[in-house]
Amino acid sequence: MSETQKPVYGGQAVVEGVMFGGKHHTVTAVRRKDSSIEYFHVPRESKPLLQKLKKIPFLRGIVAIITSSANGSKHLNFSSERFDVDPADDGEIAKEAASSSKLTMWLGVAAVGVLSFIFGKLIFTLIPVFLADLMQPIFQGKTAQILVEGFFKLLLLFSYIYFVSLTPIIKRVFQYHGAEHKIINCFENGKELTVENIQAQSRLHYRCGSSFILFTVFVGVFVYMFFPTDPLWLRVVNRILLIPVVLGISFEVLQLTNKLREVPVLRYLGYPGLWLQLLTTKEPTDDQVEVALASFNELLRLEKGTAAGLKTEDIV
Repeated sequence: MSETQKPVYGGQAVVEGVMFGGKHHTVTAVRRKDSSIEYFHVPRESKPLLQKLKKIPFLRGIVAIITSSANGSKHLNFSSERFDVDPADDGEIAKEAASSSKLTMWLGVAAVGVLSFIFGKLIFTLIPVFLADLMQPIFQGKTAQILVEGFFKLLLLFSYIYFVSLTPIIKRVFQYHGAEHKIINCFENGKELTVENIQAQSRLHYRCGSSFILFTVFVGVFVYMFFPTDPLWLRVVNRILLIPVVLGISFEVLQLTNKLREVPVLRYLGYPGLWLQLLTTKEPTDDQVEVALASFNELLRLEKGTAAGLKTEDIV
């Protein structure tokens, strides 16, 4: 079966687990400290208006971000509440978990998906504006200012991801992010879903939210060329108003690079996003892959039940 004939599944790393989403359901599996696996299931609600909006180019990206963020926050809340590590336990991760706040967990998970736009899109958009404006005496002119602004955005993005990845608990989130990608790649490549086959797959994927984040920087540089940079107040206003435009275009770019990934020359268009994923994903352990696989298998079971005409309560 070709990739175009297969259902499209997506996912998100959470604290000690992975969330996968299909057409009708989203499922999270997390590993508890007693080694058991616990599941969290949220049916997707069918809303006619949203379905229509998701078919409109450029607008569908905004809808996808909002709905994914709202749904993802439910799963992230579940995983962080279930992440119960005894402070008396030995080990670096246990000590880190005991002292880490829930905010730290949220910030770390935000680095691997669309939640970062909810947490800090204004910050990542406006701080570079003010930093670039301070460099006006050196980098004068509209084009120079926009390029400097883009440079500071990249610097902030890479610094943010790097520093949150230094904590052991977030490193594990990035490992689960890698496990999520490996499972999607294994499924899309038509391989049997075993831990061995999954581990043999790449931890990078063209459709990743990390790539989306990076594309917003490049798309922003292009879009801003059509708007004034002076005076500063006008620059700030148009940057805020252009956030939906940049996000909408970036979503289309992400979809395009995914479609072109099998074309020998054009596949390189998605490489910058894949390079960023070298930071936001880590190689998972077999145990972590097992948790991610449990989540994916549960999603497949629920999706199959819905396709067979069963009600959600009957499937669960």
